[in-house]
Order: sequence, then structure tokens, then C-alpha cells
Amino acid sequence: MGRLFPLTTTPGISDAATRWLSGDRWEIAEPRRASTVMLVRDPSDAFGATGATAGPEVFMLRRVSEMEFAPSMHVFPGGGVDERDGEGDLPWSGPSPLEWGERLGCSPTEAQLYVAAAVRELFEECGVLLASPSASGPLAWVGDAEWRQVRADLVSRAVSLREVLVDRGLVLRSDLVVAKAHWLTPEFEPRRYDTWFFAAVMPPSQVADGDTTEADLAEWVRPADLLREYEAGSALMLPPTVMCVEQVRDAASAADFVAHADLTPLVMPEVVDAPGGAAMEVVERV
Repeated sequence: MGRLFPLTTTPGISDAATRWLSGDRWEIAEPRRASTVMLVRDPSDAFGATGATAGPEVFMLRRVSEMEFAPSMHVFPGGGVDERDGEGDLPWSGPSPLEWGERLGCSPTEAQLYVAAAVRELFEECGVLLASPSASGPLAWVGDAEWRQVRADLVSRAVSLREVLVDRGLVLRSDLVVAKAHWLTPEFEPRRYDTWFFAAVMPPSQVADGDTTEADLAEWVRPADLLREYEAGSALMLPPTVMCVEQVRDAASAADFVAHADLTPLVMPEVVDAPGGAAMEVVERV
């Protein structure tokens, strides 16, 4: 038996799960590829040299209640892949798409889609861009009004990530992200995602702002505090988010956390009829 996540506090998901368990089945949705990023920093980065032993903080968004998928949930910055993320001439440095494909267990093209989407979504949703003029130089400064317009153009899909990088003379820094987990939305959900969870250290030269219409709250959180709120029912999170936040909580530092996971099997929760009602069961493969 795996770990159970009760659904009683998430009415929309709980209702669909209960119907599914009762035999009311519908066509299983095709999963959409997506990427999300756990952006972490040490407390000392913001509060002086007082919290270095407390473990890293992570940047979280709370999705607006009107969202069709995961309304009011605490999530990491992320979203669906744009097919243009896979453009062959996208300026790139760090491990190649071929190397990333070997790590993610997919083709180089698909690996590029996931990594590029992670970098793009991180910029779109919190203003942090992991790109620089050279393969090892300082990251681009993206805090002015001109870059805010670039960000808005990316969100509206008026431009692609490749176009932005080429126009600004930048290269995507694939060496600044690592793969941490791979999750697939359960079959009963009408909107499904095949999602890679990445991690990155917050660049000291940039600012995470959470300026996105998809969230009504954006903040750096201490994982232990957020997990206590989740247990008390005052913060909502899906199982992948809970388990990833637990991993951040258990890390000694941001740098310690931002290392490739040794094992990243595809995990898909199953909906089960638990004593307290519908629940998601997560079986971690080893």
C-alpha cells in the first residue's frame, strides 16, 4: 500500500474521484506535457546570516480560485510546453538536449521541450530568467520596463523563447536547472499533465515577483511552515507538490537540494476508496 492523500478538502477533485470510483467513467484525457520549477534559496540570502542552518526556502504561488486546474492550490511556477520551445536553433548552453534526453528517458527534442519550458515558465510567472550572454557569464538583468514587456509578450505567445534569446544575444542556461521528479495526473481528472519537476537556485542578481494573473499570492515560504498549514487544512496542495515541498524541507541548503535526483520514475497517483472517502494513493517506485 502506498501513501494516501485524502481529497475531502478539495471539492472539485473529490467529486470527480467519487464519481469515478462509483463506476461513472468518461474518456481518459490525453496528458499535456508541462514543466514546473522549484526555485529555492537559503534564508540567509534574504535575512542575513541567521538562517543558514534552517534549510532552504522555496518560491510558491497560490493559484486563483477561478482556474480550471488546481484552483486555490499552492504550486511552483510552471505550465504547459509551447511547441516552439523545441525549435532546433534555440540558443543553448550547458548539458545538451541529447544529454538531457538520456537523463529524462526521452528523445533530445522532447527533453529540450521540457527544459526550455521550465526556463520560459519561470520567467513568465516570477520574472527569473536563467539565461546569460555566454555559457558561464552572469545572468541577464531583466528588471526594467522593457523586459516586463518581453515577459508579457511571452505570456501572450506573441514571441517564442528562441526569438527572445536571439534578439537579446542570450543563451539558455540548462546547467542551472536539475531534474527532481516526474508525475502524471491521474486518469479520472479531465485535465491531465505529464510534468517534470525541476529545481534551480534563485539567482542573486534577479528578483522573484510572482507577477502573474494566474496567482493571487506569491511568496517565499519555509517548507515546514507550509506543510503545517497543509496538515491543518489552511493551505491546499496536490500530492506531487506536498512530496516535493517535503524534499525541500529535508535539504540542508539550496545548493544541496539543486542536484539531480538519482531516481526519477514516472509517478501517477491512483484514486482509491479510503475509510474517509476518496483519496489519491501514491506508490513510490524504487
